[in-house]
Amino acid sequence: MKTTTLQNVFRVILGLLMGLAGIGHLTFQREEFQAQVPRWLPSDPAFMDFVVIASGVTEIALGLAMVFWTRHKVKVGIALAIFYVLIFPGNVSQYTNGIDAFGLDTDRKRLIRLFFQPVLILWALWSTGALKHLFNHTRVY
Repeated sequence: MKTTTLQNVFRVILGLLMGLAGIGHLTFQREEFQAQVPRWLPSDPAFMDFVVIASGVTEIALGLAMVFWTRHKVKVGIALAIFYVLIFPGNVSQYTNGIDAFGLDTDRKRLIRLFFQPVLILWALWSTGALKHLFNHTRVY
């Protein structure tokens, strides 16, 4: 799928941000990301750390794919959008449990953050051409 220069720039930016977030999962923001692990999952510290590490590795892989795997950018964009949907319960958990992390130290800030997840989903789909691909391949019966 052909994408514009603007889409490509935004795809690379999102890929780099994903890589940085993934590195943060594994290093300097590891404890902050543990606050995102939904409280309905097991609260064993080792399990929570595993979730953070696994999601960090996934973010690095998706970030690298967004930047370098341009041949399959539509599939990568869809995969990243699905990833954003899958991690959304962590954001909801942070809000509903009033957990401070990443400067989100009030219920209002945590609530506002929830509205940015759809923006990330659309960014991943638009910047890779996946949004257009999905609209072009959706059939109405």
